[in-house]
Amino acid sequence: MTIRTYALYGGSRRLLVCLTIIMFALAIAVSVGSLGHYSGDAVLLPGVGCYETFTAVTAARLGLAWLAQMVFELLIFILIVYRICKTKGLLRLSPVTRGNIIDIIFHDGAMYFGAMALVNTPNIITYYSGSVAVRGSLSTLTSCLSVTLMSRLMLNLHKSIDAGIFSITTHDEGPSLAVLTTRINVQSAISSHP
Repeated sequence: MTIRTYALYGGSRRLLVCLTIIMFALAIAVSVGSLGHYSGDAVLLPGVGCYETFTAVTAARLGLAWLAQMVFELLIFILIVYRICKTKGLLRLSPVTRGNIIDIIFHDGAMYFGAMALVNTPNIITYYSGSVAVRGSLSTLTSCLSVTLMSRLMLNLHKSIDAGIFSITTHDEGPSLAVLTTRINVQSAISSHP
């Protein structure tokens, strides 16, 4: 989603730097909170099969990573909605029209954020207030859904938009290494919208 937001903002290096700093700050905060000076006293309770159960303290530290991911996804969604509203205007903002690349980015981003919020919120709740048997039980589902939806976003964007995407074969420095590159002209999609 960061790459889509970066493209939506016309390749703004300032936005990319800000998002990268925020991403690293969240990663460092999660690492310190999850693995900091508490890492030696993490207690795993015996589970069933390969399923691990956590103490309340360990689960709260692990839930911090899921919370940071949700905060970052919320930031990306807010940036996408802001850019779409600024480009198209709030009155013409509709999740059902799919006329150009801007509509597709908004529609797919809204669907991704909605689905991930519906799955990630109960996942986070299980870490902080679930019983021993339930803590972290939705993390596998949340991870799989995130990967699947992200793949669908990329495939849907490629399938839906054929104007403005030019795939060309270029040759790398090696003897016969062909590289496929894709260029998306976002400005033509923005300017073609009345």
